[in-house]
Amino acid sequence: MNRRQFLKRALWVGASVALVGSYPVFIERYIIRVNRYTIPVPNLPHEFDGLRVLQLTDLHYGPLMPLCILADVVQKANELKKDIVVCTGDYVLGKSSHRAIDAIWHVLAKLRAPEGVYTVLGNHDHWASTERSLHWLDTSGHINLRHRAVPFSRNGKTLWLGGAGDLWEDHLNLDHLLKEVPQDECRIVLAHNPDTADTDYTTRVDLMISGHTHGGQVKIPFIGTPLLPVKNKAYSSGFIRSQKTNVFISRGIGWAYLPVRFNCFPEIAILALVRSEECTRSPT
Repeated sequence: MNRRQFLKRALWVGASVALVGSYPVFIERYIIRVNRYTIPVPNLPHEFDGLRVLQLTDLHYGPLMPLCILADVVQKANELKKDIVVCTGDYVLGKSSHRAIDAIWHVLAKLRAPEGVYTVLGNHDHWASTERSLHWLDTSGHINLRHRAVPFSRNGKTLWLGGAGDLWEDHLNLDHLLKEVPQDECRIVLAHNPDTADTDYTTRVDLMISGHTHGGQVKIPFIGTPLLPVKNKAYSSGFIRSQKTNVFISRGIGWAYLPVRFNCFPEIAILALVRSEECTRSPT
């Protein structure tokens, strides 16, 4: 090999390494997919069979997550066919300023759905400012589910949507959250952190919808996900049959620990709820 050939090959290898190294930071993080899931729900009334739930979570507005991209996400969500939208927390990154909270909530306030936008907060929202985040939760036009359970009715049948507080910063026992909900009616809980499904409660939860994990952000073939910010490492992403209830976890949009995504694309999740003949047993 002569000197010229060597330099050409060295440049080719260097360019390839740079491309591979930059892909998780500058490419995959911004390829936001619309993923559709069919989710079985015990005790779901016939009237809600096929209900389309669009979930947004973990936007993490802040460094290396431009507001224009998140505005596009909200616009896309508004264009997609759905019945309701659920937002499950972490709209900013870390200890953001009030200005960052105000900026992302101006965008989130534009979310629309035929039968309502239901929202809870995540740990980063509390770390940034609980007071400011709660202000927007109450004034944005979203239905504030924090520490509340509200009825959602169709043709005389009722589905209950409840909002757990964030497990790390604002936890509310699920028995207390659902104490006014009739025992024979379907209950769906929004909880930012899926570890909430394993907490101490005795009431029945038919489905929990969560975020927080980002799917681990990195999934290495044949190895898996090296880092998950949850106690129960089964809680990565997708539909999981937990010991106490069924859980759906979205991979979300943004990043937390490092600004990378590899084999774990960010997503807008659309859940089609379908009746399940199984009965979710009450925890013992």
